[in-house]
Amino acid sequence: MTTQYTSRFGGLRSAAGAAAAAYRPHRRGSRRVRRIAMLSVHTSPLHQPGTGDAGGMNVYIVELARRLAERDIEVEIFTRSTTGARLPHVELAPGVLVRHIDAGPYEGLAKEELPAQLCAFTHGLMRAWAGQRPGHYDLVHSHYWLSGHVGWLAAERWGVPLVHAMHTMAKVKNAALAEHDTPEPVARVIGETQVVAAADRLIANTDEEADELVRHYAAPPGKVAVVHPGVNLDRFRPDPGGRAAARARLGLPQDALIPLFAGRIQPLKAPDVLVRAVAVLLAERPGLRDRLLVPIVGGPSGTGLAKPEALHKLAARLGVSDVVRFQPPVPQEQLADWYRAATVLVMPSHSESFGLVAIEAQACGTPVVAAAVGGLPVAVADGRTGFLVAGHDPHDYARVLRRFADHPPLADTLGAAAARHARAFGWGASAEDTAEVYAAAQWEHRRRLRSPHG
Repeated sequence: MTTQYTSRFGGLRSAAGAAAAAYRPHRRGSRRVRRIAMLSVHTSPLHQPGTGDAGGMNVYIVELARRLAERDIEVEIFTRSTTGARLPHVELAPGVLVRHIDAGPYEGLAKEELPAQLCAFTHGLMRAWAGQRPGHYDLVHSHYWLSGHVGWLAAERWGVPLVHAMHTMAKVKNAALAEHDTPEPVARVIGETQVVAAADRLIANTDEEADELVRHYAAPPGKVAVVHPGVNLDRFRPDPGGRAAARARLGLPQDALIPLFAGRIQPLKAPDVLVRAVAVLLAERPGLRDRLLVPIVGGPSGTGLAKPEALHKLAARLGVSDVVRFQPPVPQEQLADWYRAATVLVMPSHSESFGLVAIEAQACGTPVVAAAVGGLPVAVADGRTGFLVAGHDPHDYARVLRRFADHPPLADTLGAAAARHARAFGWGASAEDTAEVYAAAQWEHRRRLRSPHG
């Protein structure tokens, strides 16, 4: 039997949804969520996505916080200071404040070393809270397991609910490791299990992620809610001038076949699969070399930092360095142009909780070829807005790329459908659903406090 979770797609309801529906701001003894403490310990929302540990989660936090603030929910985001040049407080948008906390050295601290700094981070968080009036925060929303541990303590100390979003899970990542990648440590598995048990509500990106929380971490289904991430439809949209206009702005050839990779360069994201697929494609169709361009937009991250030149060396070894172009991470506005300029976005990831990049590209009118893993089957409508590939065999990706080479109008046909598909994923709806989860968490938290059995 399939467990039913709260989701705006399909109208499914769970115990979390029932609690949210029962909650009304005007009920006696209740009040709406006015201000939340949002925790992002290991990566700042101010960092450039595509560098270091900054990626989809950074975009998620920024966009969600902005939309919550538009709904009169103030958001204070606590993150670790990584430079002494940052101001203690930075206004990200009206109603959204980023607070920097000193915890460990500013630079040279890997994510794997951060658990040792959680006490210092928690101390800084408590000092910030001590300067506020009682009841300043109505709820804690933590992102990733490191933040979850800090959020667990803060929520108990402040007497407020804890809502947690995993974003990625150690057990899921370890089950789908790329070749030569490093497995997540046992300490993380234990930490995630503790956070799942402590949270009042858990937010999952997809039904599959919700099932993984239940199956791998024994999360009670009733406290798991599915909220699909969104896309900034004002920024990521088709260009009225079409693909040609974007290519002109970026100085790219108008008649090129351009399969794009955008994201952090690390084994988990599998950019090597695209490079190998290009080598296969050129071996079969050497005539394509003159009109093939493969941009890889992003920087080394995670375990990819150990061998930052590995992808360059692979391209040279396979004899495709002349068609592969490495680009550093770019701001979101410029990234949108790379999406628009591409024939197709390629995402051969081994694991993705959702795949924001896939939705961003589709919102720009670009189809996606993606691995059929994690949330990508939700993000990409197979055969309609792109193609899903089972596994990571470069020959399978080369076969799909050949379809775009042989039938140039395919990119336009799929791209038009992709843009329509992406319109269902606006951040406004995500924020509305998240606010509903907050209401459910508050309702359940108060119910538990009133219960003589806790």
